[in-house]
Amino acid sequence: MKRARMLIEFGTILALGLAAGCGGGGSPGSTAKVQASAGALEVDVTQVTTRKLSIIEYLPGELTPYEEVAIYPKTTGFVLTMNVDRGSRVRQGQLLAQLEAPELAAQRGEAESKFAAAQSQLASAQARLDADQGTYDRLAAAAKTPGVVAGNDLQIAAKTVDQDRANIGAAQNGVRAADEARKSIAQIEDYLKITAPFDGIITVRNVHPGALVGPAGGPGAGMPMLRMETLSRLRLVVPVPERFAADVPVGARVKFTVPAYPTETFEAPVARVSHAIDPKTRTMPIELDVSNSAGRLTPGAFCQVQWPEGRENATHFVPPGAIASNQERTFVIRVAPGPAANAGTAEWVDVKTGASSGNLVEIFGELHDGDRVVLRATDAIRPGTLLAPHLAASPQ
Repeated sequence: MKRARMLIEFGTILALGLAAGCGGGGSPGSTAKVQASAGALEVDVTQVTTRKLSIIEYLPGELTPYEEVAIYPKTTGFVLTMNVDRGSRVRQGQLLAQLEAPELAAQRGEAESKFAAAQSQLASAQARLDADQGTYDRLAAAAKTPGVVAGNDLQIAAKTVDQDRANIGAAQNGVRAADEARKSIAQIEDYLKITAPFDGIITVRNVHPGALVGPAGGPGAGMPMLRMETLSRLRLVVPVPERFAADVPVGARVKFTVPAYPTETFEAPVARVSHAIDPKTRTMPIELDVSNSAGRLTPGAFCQVQWPEGRENATHFVPPGAIASNQERTFVIRVAPGPAANAGTAEWVDVKTGASSGNLVEIFGELHDGDRVVLRATDAIRPGTLLAPHLAASPQ
């Protein structure tokens, strides 16, 4: 019995020794790895990439006339003739319509009569001055001989000449006033001729011969007589989103298409920037100068504009799934260094999103190129959570 007990104790010691020897043969690193990964959440991660944004955004746009005007007459009158119609192409200064106003003929006759009367009064005053000046000159010559002419008579003659000169001045003022009135009537009569203010096309005609027309807000006013637009030059108005309003490439040539020519691409330079954001749409109107000498493009047409969007400085990009949101914040989950090389802790980093570029989304926050972020972020992964990250292929 004693011998059997000794054999059992020896076997137990030998087994313990073998177990200890096997444990001592493992590396310290593998032991640490087992300890670090114990209880860690396994997650797929991707790296933050940094580059300059350069994409093409398809934006709606509208072609509008470079110049457009509603034509009203400057004076009230009846339409005598209409020389154009809808679709007529006209040149600057071309006669579009002729009005008539019978009362202007009477006013012109009255003005001519007053002008003639004023000229007659000026001629009479001039003749009187000439006569009185001659009388004064003769008296002055005779007065050189003492006792021939009384001094009082010479003074009266001098005052008469002065009065004649004053009458001449008044008569000249009357002639000028009558002439201005006559010219004013002639200018109003010129208003009866309706001419084109620029080269363009008539798009609307609202009146016909015999209609009473007048200035906007005056007698006979209603709809404009005509409406005309430029056709050889157009404006392409593009509402650019607010986030790209600071980097408008003035002078850059931008491509666009129109429904009328689906297989063709047109091009025009960026010409004007409004520098004001529309509070309703949060966009800023930008204008392109479109040459339309062939007249193929039509004002009012909607366009699809290939708008180049970019940034002067490089920005960060991550896959859209790496961005999480809750009611308080938008964030990504960065893997911060942990207790071992193969482990890390969750760290929420607040970000703002920008444009999409391929399979990536632009973000702004306290991040660096190469930072590891959780590929499928959720607010269930709380800050400080122990993570076991696995690097996934980065989308382009």
